[in-house]
Amino acid sequence: MLVSSMNSGHAGVADWGMGFLNVSMPAAIADLGCGGGRNAAKLMERYPTAKLMALDHSEISVEKTARVNQTAVQSGRCSVLQGDVSDMPFESEAFDLVTAFETVYFWPGPEKSFREVCRVLKKGGTFLIVNESDGENKADEKWMGMIDGMTIHDAKRLTAALKQAGFAEVNVHRDEKKHWLRMTAKKA
Repeated sequence: MLVSSMNSGHAGVADWGMGFLNVSMPAAIADLGCGGGRNAAKLMERYPTAKLMALDHSEISVEKTARVNQTAVQSGRCSVLQGDVSDMPFESEAFDLVTAFETVYFWPGPEKSFREVCRVLKKGGTFLIVNESDGENKADEKWMGMIDGMTIHDAKRLTAALKQAGFAEVNVHRDEKKHWLRMTAKKA
């Protein structure tokens, strides 16, 4: 039930964040922390010639994403795997675009995970992070007490982690009213 609610509950922030993507026709996309599979479907809709790899640590999320994207999985356009973002089973420089919607809160480090994203991203590739909590709203701190393993990082902390991981260009956009955060990082 929780995984299904992710698709509707996070749709607004996901669409807002995806609206800032200015990547022209990537051939290969990785959606990390794929949750309920909605964003994987939206990415394939937006980039109709791209192949997409969805990864999540949760077996339930992997099953849900595969069901939501059943046609794309059956056609070979989408693959869904269970795995760890800090040790991904992908070749180096495999993806043009890597996305992380509402998930970096749970990633180890996050520097260690961001280094792994940098490894699997092609040179000049884009990493998109979209968070509903920008780390600037004190009211959001309640979530860290309610959800085990959650850490909300602000843009300054995430930018430092991205640069330490090897990303050259980091752009930040916040919706200050809603406290949403969208970041794009380019691999040099």
